[in-house]
Parts: sequence; C-alpha cells; structure tokens
Amino acid sequence: MSPSDLVLAAILLAAPVGTPEQVPAPERWPAVREAIHKTAVRWEIMDPREERYLLAAREDFETDLNLLRKRYVELNDAPKLMDCQRLPDRRTVNELIKFNRAFRKNLEEREVWELDRTDLFTQTIQETDRLYQYWDAIRDAQCDFYYVTVRRAALKKLREFIGEEAFLAGVMPPYVPEWRFAFAP
Repeated sequence: MSPSDLVLAAILLAAPVGTPEQVPAPERWPAVREAIHKTAVRWEIMDPREERYLLAAREDFETDLNLLRKRYVELNDAPKLMDCQRLPDRRTVNELIKFNRAFRKNLEEREVWELDRTDLFTQTIQETDRLYQYWDAIRDAQCDFYYVTVRRAALKKLREFIGEEAFLAGVMPPYVPEWRFAFAP
C-alpha cells in the first residue's frame, strides 16, 4: 500500500453514493482494499471488526464502497468516538436507566389508584420516557461491543437531543424528571 493508494481510498470514500467505480485489477485489489479499510477505520465509518467481510471479495467492491460512502455522509457531522469520554461510564448509565424504568413503573402503578392526577402522571411518564431516550443513546455510545458506527450515531442523536453546547460541556440531562420531585425544606 502506497501513499497514492491512501489518496485514492479517500477520493473513493468521499465520492457521492452511487458513483460508478471500476473494480480494481486483481493485482491492485489487496493494496486498494487495505487502503480503503485503513482510511474508513481512521474516519470512523467502519469498525476494525468489519474488515473481514467488508470488501472481502472484488465482486462486492461497488456495493461495499457505496455502504461506506453512505456512512460517510450520515456520520460526517457526528461526534468522534473520543467524545464518549464526556459521558458517564456504562455501568453508571445502566444504573440510572434502571432507576428511570423503576420510576416509570411506579408512576404507572400510582396512576391506576390516583385517578384525580391522571394528567400529571401522563405528563411525568412522557417526560420520563423522553429522558430514557437520552440515556439510552448515552448507553449505546458507551457500549464497547457495538460497532463504532452505531456508537457515533448514538453520539449524534444525543447531541441533537441535548444541544451542542450541553454536549460539548458534558452536561447530561437528568435521568428522571427531577423537577417533579417535591423536596421538603
């Protein structure tokens, strides 16, 4: 693999989805495949574990290349995986989500018995579910066994949920609607 192979890989990956490409000659195939793999992994549009089946065969060149191009477009503005460092660890996230689900279950049970507060419970359940979605995205981003593309998509989703400023500052939303709690002085 030469520097020109890496340049070719970058050009191929950044081209629009559906751009027809000629399959590399058999003698060039290993170098081109390696360059595309290396570039795609560096750009975080392919997980290293995918190397064994993406671009595994020359006849799949155009199909696999279009898959990587689609990811390039979809994840172009997604945060990089290193942004996971701003987030709580997966174990903590799992505990917070567990509490969120228990809180929701409690609300549902109370709603059955406290019919005069149905509207309040419905609103609070909706807020709890919205917060669950945020924390579920955090959990997906922190899941090491997910492919890098799934994790980056989760980071993008989280950033869209909470906003750029909060995301960059590492300010995560509460895991339950704390504003619904009545605290005694």
